[in-house]
Amino acid sequence: MSIFRGAGVAIITPMKNNDTKDVNYDKLEELIDWQIKEGTDCIVVVGSTGEGSTLTMEEHKTLIKRAVEFAHGRIPVIAGTGSNCTDTAIQLTHEAEEAGVDGVLVVSPYYNKSTQDGLVRHFSMIAESTKLPIVLYNIPGRTGVNILPETVKKIVDKNKNVVGIKDATGDVAETSHMMNLLDGKIDLYSGEDGLVVPLLSLGGKGVISVVSDVAPADMHRLVMSYLEGDTETSRKLQLKMMPLIDALFSEVNPIPVKKAMNLMGLNVGPLRAPLFEMSEGKAAVLEKVMRDYGILK
Repeated sequence: MSIFRGAGVAIITPMKNNDTKDVNYDKLEELIDWQIKEGTDCIVVVGSTGEGSTLTMEEHKTLIKRAVEFAHGRIPVIAGTGSNCTDTAIQLTHEAEEAGVDGVLVVSPYYNKSTQDGLVRHFSMIAESTKLPIVLYNIPGRTGVNILPETVKKIVDKNKNVVGIKDATGDVAETSHMMNLLDGKIDLYSGEDGLVVPLLSLGGKGVISVVSDVAPADMHRLVMSYLEGDTETSRKLQLKMMPLIDALFSEVNPIPVKKAMNLMGLNVGPLRAPLFEMSEGKAAVLEKVMRDYGILK
């Protein structure tokens, strides 16, 4: 059974406007309540969009615990627990399991550039350490390593709790090959907001989305329309979103989406270094796109 079907939000981590940029847990509760009200199907915390790499270990643990409390069983919560250190990934996964999450999202080890055999061992060690369902996260543009389709099959065949993959390769042909090899043994989630419909057409169950941070109702509708057989509505929403998607990825995620949310008056606070505020020119384009879309009046 899938952890979720539909649109999962890769939720940002709100920060306070103080010198240390403390995590704003009150704001996180507000955002989770708003996401659920708007129809979002899953909360995905402390991933790339959630600035997980600049959180302390204690913040990471606390943020997951609070997210579970704030969701209060209304929709599933998935926690990002990946690391370029296998032991650290295991520790983070144990902490997420103790917090009561419904699953974990584990990115491939970055910077180390593991071999494919190393990836099988890395993910297998994590899977063997927990009873939680695991969603692999393949995003070679950030990590520098691609989990090849044959490797995904080896991981899934060896570890029954590896149940899904967030695919952000941008390579639909490779994804097609993977889905053919896996033959229904893995749940596919798009990790690219611009490729949701193509990946749904390959048997995808949904998306883990940045756009859902600013347009959650539309992304939910896009996915569910497709899954319910209304492919034309889904197609139109995908195309309508493209200028917004381009603007939200005009600089490194989550720089633009945090800017967008602050423009919306959601007051999610600043970014943590080394991320830096969006350039004025691109911010102006983002604001115009948001107005054209109808997010801003």
